[in-house]
Amino acid sequence: MQHDTHAEHAHHGHDHGHHGHHGGTGKVSWRTAAQATLHCLTGCAIGEVLGMVIGTALGWGNVPTMALAIALAFVFGYALTLRGIRKAGVDFRTAFRVALAADTLSIAVMELIDNGVIALWPGGMDAHLSDPMFWSILAIALAAAFVVTTPVNKWLIGRGKGHAVVHQYHH
Repeated sequence: MQHDTHAEHAHHGHDHGHHGHHGGTGKVSWRTAAQATLHCLTGCAIGEVLGMVIGTALGWGNVPTMALAIALAFVFGYALTLRGIRKAGVDFRTAFRVALAADTLSIAVMELIDNGVIALWPGGMDAHLSDPMFWSILAIALAAAFVVTTPVNKWLIGRGKGHAVVHQYHH
């Protein structure tokens, strides 16, 4: 089985070659998964708060504000990854594809949990940015998203997916 993995790496060249330490074995530390999740969470939180600020400033209702917040969470989540890959000298098109591959599932799970907590929290959708309850609920929602998304990232990285794809550009 190990021979097949090396043959596959040789066939695909540099794309997955130096992820043998996690490629398919599932042996990924919780620390590595948590770091990938925190990276993702940072972009999501920036995008969500910005979306809520913009939606509130424009007087939008809950649904369009939440849609904007989710869209911006994806934009900022991808942008942080894209920035790191571009710093490594990778062309924009390749970096963009790597960011999409690395972050899409992680951001989607994070947004589902985060927004689900806010939507289901009594009064969560009615709390305003100036209300301390809003920030408390957001902190709880982001913490819940981190707890649920970390095992997802551990699973992805253990299979050479998710942030494992990004790591090759940081070495």
